[in-house]
Amino acid sequence: MSGVEAEPPRRREGSVGIEEALAFDEIIDTRSPAEFAEDHIPGAVNLPVLDNEERARIGTLHKQVSAFEAKKAGAALVSRNIARHLETVLADRPRNYRPLVYCWRGGNRSGAFTTVLRAIGWNACQLEGGYKAYRRHVIAELASLPERHQFRVVCGPTGVGKSRFLKALAECGAQVLDLEDLAAHMGSVLGAYPDRPQPPQKLFETRVWHALRGFTADKPVFVESESKKIGNLHTPEPLLARMRAAPCLRLRADIPVRVTLLKEEYAHFLADAEALNRQLDCLLPLLGRERVEAWKAQARAGQWDELVADLLIHHYDPAYARSLERNYSLTAEAETLTLPCADTDSLRTLAGEYLALTHNKR
Repeated sequence: MSGVEAEPPRRREGSVGIEEALAFDEIIDTRSPAEFAEDHIPGAVNLPVLDNEERARIGTLHKQVSAFEAKKAGAALVSRNIARHLETVLADRPRNYRPLVYCWRGGNRSGAFTTVLRAIGWNACQLEGGYKAYRRHVIAELASLPERHQFRVVCGPTGVGKSRFLKALAECGAQVLDLEDLAAHMGSVLGAYPDRPQPPQKLFETRVWHALRGFTADKPVFVESESKKIGNLHTPEPLLARMRAAPCLRLRADIPVRVTLLKEEYAHFLADAEALNRQLDCLLPLLGRERVEAWKAQARAGQWDELVADLLIHHYDPAYARSLERNYSLTAEAETLTLPCADTDSLRTLAGEYLALTHNKR
């Protein structure tokens, strides 16, 4: 290595960096739908210059024939697709329209689209480094952003209404990071949403990053006492470390209140006992066939109150207590709030009273 520092790469005309990416009228992701589904900049619209099949076809042509033939065929496809987007999605954009365009690494796909948009007269810019640069930025930010915030961890056994309490806190003006909503999963073995598949890991991390960057450092961020995994997704490690070191707030409720809340949250299982029973098979290694089969019989008989109470007492409560003791040591010092009823007004009142009390203590 010489003692002369290398000059940084010169930014191309009409390109911008990550820090400027969210200040445009619209963000256009020119990658294929499959790439877009895996992850994308928040708010971006997917206008692919090559769809999934076309991208695979051009890649095969590049490998099996030549780069020249691939570029020639690809250019024809890209031109047709850009024309279609101009005639449909972009047809009503005004004269002063200012979009940001990106692809995988800020190369040919976004370059072609940006060139056409600028030729029309729109002040289009290309994202320097493309999605790859954006992804590096998200990873770096996820390592540093949690350190800038004060977290308050809402803990309590399954069915006590932690997620609903977080929503009530948000409605009362608090900063809330709802990881289960971002992950589309309620966190337990039965927690998959019936109508919302979980996002890919990268997209989940983007959602977490986007939420964190919207918070201010002068107020606490409330978050639920999640584990390393929420369904099939992993909680970002720097965030998890900050959560586990944060002060806790404990929610409690009597069993009948928790049963009511859980019956509402898992209503899709009450409408399909056999679907629930298939999920209960996951508990066989932990609790044995006799107990699980007894629960299945309760489900088939529609004995929902008895089944939910049994699940809480014999599975969820012991498992949660072990996890909480192991991962959130400050829960022993936590203030405890009691939810008297399962209705929304009770949750909102509890949240409002808690925030008012903590504000007065400052």
